[in-house]
Amino acid sequence: MIEFALAVFFLLMTPGPGVLSTAGIGAAYGYRAGFAYVGGLMLGGAFTMVLVISGLAAVVLTVPWLRVVLLFASVGYLTYLAWRITTAGAHIGFTAATKPLGFRNGFLLQLINPKAYVVATTLFLGFGFLPQAPFWEVVIKLIVFNMIWLPVHLIWLGAGAKLGSLDLSPKAQRFINIAMAASLVVVVLVALFPGH
Repeated sequence: MIEFALAVFFLLMTPGPGVLSTAGIGAAYGYRAGFAYVGGLMLGGAFTMVLVISGLAAVVLTVPWLRVVLLFASVGYLTYLAWRITTAGAHIGFTAATKPLGFRNGFLLQLINPKAYVVATTLFLGFGFLPQAPFWEVVIKLIVFNMIWLPVHLIWLGAGAKLGSLDLSPKAQRFINIAMAASLVVVVLVALFPGH
């Protein structure tokens, strides 16, 4: 179980669409403004895990046209997020908007987030520690996962808020935006070209 907890921590700390967009919201709108988005990510992530654990995700992905539609929806949304971050110019975070991305956007992102499915598949199909009680193993994994997931995302939200509050030069802010956007583009490329 310790190996499982360590895997959760390191898989969640690596930049992906959820944590990068959470940091971007924190930078652009502040810490408290990101709570609804993080809540949406959490519920969307739980729904994604249920899809993976139940095998429904595997069944859905056997339908070729649906797989292509989901891939392009995912890639399109991640590319859109990367563009919003890149075009923020000398302001860390997202381009100007009247309000931050909220609960619904967080939930929907997890449904099309390729990293969410990879993480859920890796964690719930691997790292077995209760072969005689698979139901309880899944329950324990869900509890441990969420005990790590929430603090990690709140840390990213806080880091984004801290970055947004710093008096950084426009050049430094542009560099951070480009680095965040580049990380999202890497996720897009991995989704488009898995195993290459």
